[in-house]
Amino acid sequence: MPSQIETHTQQSRTSSDPPGLWRFFVFSAIGIVMFFVPVTIGGTNTIPLDHIVTGLQTHASQVVPFVALALILLGTARPFATGSWRDSPTKTIFALLNIVGLVVAVLMLTRQPSWLAAPDIGPFLWEKLVIPVGLIVPVGAIFLALLVGYGLMELVGVLVQPIMRPLFRTPGRSAIDAVASFVGSYSLGLLITNRVFHEGKYSAREASIIATGFSTVSATFMIIVAKTLGLMDQWLTYFFVTLLVTFAVTAITVWIPPLSRVHNDFHAGVTPQPEEQVTGKRTAAAWREAKGALAEVPGFWTHLWSNFRDGVYMAAAILPSILSVGLIGLLLAKHTPIFDWLGWIFVPFTWATQMAEPVLAGKAISLGIVEMFLPAIQAAEVDSLVTRFVIGVVSVSQIIFFSALVPCIMATDIPITIWHLVVIWLERVVLTILLAAPLAHLLL
Repeated sequence: MPSQIETHTQQSRTSSDPPGLWRFFVFSAIGIVMFFVPVTIGGTNTIPLDHIVTGLQTHASQVVPFVALALILLGTARPFATGSWRDSPTKTIFALLNIVGLVVAVLMLTRQPSWLAAPDIGPFLWEKLVIPVGLIVPVGAIFLALLVGYGLMELVGVLVQPIMRPLFRTPGRSAIDAVASFVGSYSLGLLITNRVFHEGKYSAREASIIATGFSTVSATFMIIVAKTLGLMDQWLTYFFVTLLVTFAVTAITVWIPPLSRVHNDFHAGVTPQPEEQVTGKRTAAAWREAKGALAEVPGFWTHLWSNFRDGVYMAAAILPSILSVGLIGLLLAKHTPIFDWLGWIFVPFTWATQMAEPVLAGKAISLGIVEMFLPAIQAAEVDSLVTRFVIGVVSVSQIIFFSALVPCIMATDIPITIWHLVVIWLERVVLTILLAAPLAHLLL
């Protein structure tokens, strides 16, 4: 008796070998190399996409800031031009915050007031977040079209389905999102998630789980965290413990509110294309799904342009929010005691897991909701290796932070609220402390 996926494939696809089968191998290989294969250029070892973005920042340094300003202007004007700012209170608030972001961008390129010119405020937001995100999202979207548009996502999805569905309640194809985020960028992972959600291949709950559970900062940025905390002597231990803990925490949070209560409907106005459960020969079924997806791909340039346009719109939506929400968070962290108070929430857990200086550790960890790099800066001088290690793991595993990730999620159509994001952040931080601290005590 044929499996569900075999029946589905036979009914919806008439050709077992679509024309241009070479596209699967060539374009998917290019996408894999661009996102997942580090190469050394000029003494720097990172993925080719990162080399391209770094090259643009270096060789077009006079132009790039104005490209960022143009994106910010587009992102500020578009909600008012389309009327989307009226859709919900959250969108109204972010539309107004975008105006603040545009003003900050103009100040950054003209005359910065002293409070904005502080190295850990305006320059940090502009150079470490706005410029890299403004480049990597549109440029990455072009290569993203090659990575996920020619059947590779469907092939991988069927192969890893037995792991993804029971552990994370997501389709097998979501593995691509997880890997793209971990070796590339959370913004690119969210671009994949939003696009696949729009295509009806993720439900609202699945998209929410992926956005809040897989969209970590990249492994390349983890190196910066490790250097700041003095962990490079334990780099491999830090990397693999962080990888294990991050996805272990995700496997727990998907079964508890608020993620467990997100509705499981598909995006309005699209035909749902849920991933079929494979009961026959998995490899053969995976190859059939890949060929079926390949047969439905539009023309090459149309496909590239569509992805690039989506990347531009997403970057435009993200950048002004980074400069407004991120700025507010950094100013609160620097000039108010709010995070001293918030840190006490975590002191019982830092104390129970025998972390040195539990009060300082709690405050450092609380800063992560503003910007994931702040805990590393706060804890850089702590003597205890275990404490620094755990804070380094929390910085990555928490996933949610307001300087960039939250604006990225708000720029998508994934139906998750800011209140949900704050609760998920709390859950992830507590679970990470409870999982990472025992491992740190054991391994270090």
